[in-house]
Amino acid sequence: MAGSEAADPLLMLGVGLIEKDTNGEVLWVWCYPSTTATLRNLLLRKCCLTEENKLHHPFVFGQYRRTWFYITTVEVPDSSVLKKVTHFSIVLTAKDFNPEKYAAFTRILCRMYLKHGSPVKMMESYIAVLTKGICQSEENGSFLSKDFDARKAYLAGSIKDIVSQFGMETVILHTALMLKKRIVVYHPKIEAVQEFTRTLPALVWHRQDWSILHPYVHLDADELEALQMCPGYVAGFVDLEVSNRSDLYDVFVNLADSEITIAPLAKEAMTMGKLHKEIGQLIVQSAEDPEKSDSQVIQDISLKTKEIFTNLAPFSEVSDDGEKRVLNYEALKQRRFPPATENFLYHLAAAEQMLKI
Repeated sequence: MAGSEAADPLLMLGVGLIEKDTNGEVLWVWCYPSTTATLRNLLLRKCCLTEENKLHHPFVFGQYRRTWFYITTVEVPDSSVLKKVTHFSIVLTAKDFNPEKYAAFTRILCRMYLKHGSPVKMMESYIAVLTKGICQSEENGSFLSKDFDARKAYLAGSIKDIVSQFGMETVILHTALMLKKRIVVYHPKIEAVQEFTRTLPALVWHRQDWSILHPYVHLDADELEALQMCPGYVAGFVDLEVSNRSDLYDVFVNLADSEITIAPLAKEAMTMGKLHKEIGQLIVQSAEDPEKSDSQVIQDISLKTKEIFTNLAPFSEVSDDGEKRVLNYEALKQRRFPPATENFLYHLAAAEQMLKI
């Protein structure tokens, strides 16, 4: 499934161009096919050209209301035909999460624009990828959509790096993801935020759901409103002010200080016990094994996760309407698990929508 999805060129939604001229003005210059004013303002905010601090981020990506955006920014060399432009950003919007795929394609589009100084060639290449999944050019490089499998994008981050930074505390992140809680990650560098956040959904590999990922969020009313409509998420911020916004998170990760905090309101659902210790030890043991690759570590965690669902199975029954399995809470209580385990299994059933309404 993942393979066929990644090869589908119809996942792209649009392409746009933002320029910064020699007077320091930043303008949305061109797009195809068209975009909304809201999305345009969002993308102007995300491209690093409008920032006061002049930090140049070669590539950023994020999600807004189920639309993924990918932005590559380059400085214009003196030799280019673009005489009045100092920097520009190429923006791609798409339905799928695949940073490597869209980084490769935007880099080719950047080279074309530097060479020709007109969006026409970019549009031709965009349409070629949209219709055939391929664009070829001698001097700017070739791009083949199906080279970039979705599963590869899911596995691109490093679980081992996360465990080496947080050790046993990684189980807090695993628990929060299992229970579909809201995780906010802060670091002043966007690259660090994106690398870390994109890896977290792999801790719950059985869902293979990267739609929970919002790796680049600003403290902007519209963006926060969109975020808060999601039941559980992993959201990345570069503004430390987010630490004061306890309405946005159940778990707060200060990546710069290697600290994880559970919000007071989430503490009851996130109570840790013997089961969590077991999971934590398994994660650490697997990640610290030099013989194991990141994908093997993900597999180990995934097997443990399946075991937890197997534990839950005897306490579930078919609902009255026969539609789905629901939790029999009395049966769970009679089993007399340790309180933290029972609590976790109950909240897991809630996250999986297995509670009787």
